[in-house]
Amino acid sequence: MPQVAIFAVVGGGALDSFRAFVNGGPDWAVMCAVPSPLLLAVLALITGAVAYFLGCSNGAIIVSKYILRNDIRDHGSGNAGLTNFHRVFGGKLTLVVILSDVVKAILAISFALFAVWLVGWPGLSALAKYWAGLWCLLGHMFPCMFGFRGGKGILSGGTIAIMIDWRVALVVWGGFLILVVVTRYVSLGSCWAGASFPFVTFAVYRDPVLTVLAVAIGGLILWKHRGNIGRLLHGTESKFTLHKKKTEA
Repeated sequence: MPQVAIFAVVGGGALDSFRAFVNGGPDWAVMCAVPSPLLLAVLALITGAVAYFLGCSNGAIIVSKYILRNDIRDHGSGNAGLTNFHRVFGGKLTLVVILSDVVKAILAISFALFAVWLVGWPGLSALAKYWAGLWCLLGHMFPCMFGFRGGKGILSGGTIAIMIDWRVALVVWGGFLILVVVTRYVSLGSCWAGASFPFVTFAVYRDPVLTVLAVAIGGLILWKHRGNIGRLLHGTESKFTLHKKKTEA
């Protein structure tokens, strides 16, 4: 038997044994249709913790504080996010901030999907993605190692939307891009993303649990943009420009 085939048989047998162990018996394929509440809670705790700490790796803070030696939260709007970083510092390091916020969201969702696959619960994939997405955003917005002062979660949130479902991403990103291009208000597009997320989630999945998680995610984004909403209403919100904001002499 070829080595690849031997590895597949042995690996598959080991995986089945592991799934039987964690699900409480050899009939795990039937039992995992109704997961053990205790095991589900443990998996949710581990997934949430991993996603949260991945979210804490805020690119804008790390780059500004440890590379530029000038904390982004002391400048501009005080927000530790991509838009404020671009306005204050600009330059090629902006790409590092983008990469950081995108990669951590991908890793958080991927870990959640791997966890439910490992224990044999593929039917919980959508729930795992929303759960990990929520905790990743909480880490980004309230990073424990940076005094709980993080960003507003738009880039990471947009990546999470793509990882969840292309239909969700199409509505969230489509509205965001149209509003930003037409008005040049990034915050207006961000508010669309937060507000539309629960509605498109319900339209796609028709699942009350996923919708509740989507409301939590969208609500967090809107709450973090409450200051922007006030400035939009008063006509004092800054518009986006591709050029770095000039500093006064």
